[in-house]
Amino acid sequence: MPEMTDYAAGTPIWVDVATPDLDAAREFYGGLFGWEAAPGNPEFANYTNFTKDGKNVAGLGPLMNEGQPPSWSTYLASDDAQKTTELVTSAGGQVIVEPMAVGDLGTMAVYADPTGAAIGIWQAGQHKGAQLVNEPGTVVWNELATRDVDAAKAFYSAAFPITTEVAEFDPTYTTLNVDGRPVGGLMPMPAEYPPQVPSHWSVYFAVADTDATVAKATSLGAKVRMPAFDTPVGRTAVLADPAGAVFAVIAMNPDMQG
Repeated sequence: MPEMTDYAAGTPIWVDVATPDLDAAREFYGGLFGWEAAPGNPEFANYTNFTKDGKNVAGLGPLMNEGQPPSWSTYLASDDAQKTTELVTSAGGQVIVEPMAVGDLGTMAVYADPTGAAIGIWQAGQHKGAQLVNEPGTVVWNELATRDVDAAKAFYSAAFPITTEVAEFDPTYTTLNVDGRPVGGLMPMPAEYPPQVPSHWSVYFAVADTDATVAKATSLGAKVRMPAFDTPVGRTAVLADPAGAVFAVIAMNPDMQG
């Protein structure tokens, strides 16, 4: 079901984009996915939620540090942010943002895994995470591209209730599973990546037609980072929004949906 009310620990629960121009991001993602975003709360640096059909689907916030690049971030569900932080550090991760209560909405923390990828967590309070997923205009997949697959597997298995499994459709691809169900992916970074690009998490949004979405995105000012191509699970493309935040879109094959 695309409507969600809670998430098992270790499951991607939320994504957000950090950008230098909140109004420009509202315009771009509103035009691309039909999202809306109310004015943010100054108490939380004007952070706000993108909504689709009145349901929370993603977050929108400003850049918080000088030199911070515009980017999309992934957050995994945690039942206990402090305990997760202890597990992360014992598994070799580094704490970027210590567990921090966000009013009564929940508690967040941000880490760097041992391969250099940033990953957040969210312990839900009043904010339960994405309320719609796996339908056009919402998150459908979260994926780690890493330069050290074995280290990443070991870390996420130790720090979260996650198991790993080699994908049937590609022996170089690994699924991250919670309670036996794939909730994300892990892949080696191909040689085409420039050496200065670190390991990173990517966010995929479901669309009905990848090529049409790419055309619409470029008309709204996006750049194509990877033209549309077919994969065993669907037709995908990688885009950068007008500020430079990179995300992917995918039209899932019918037999891969649900």
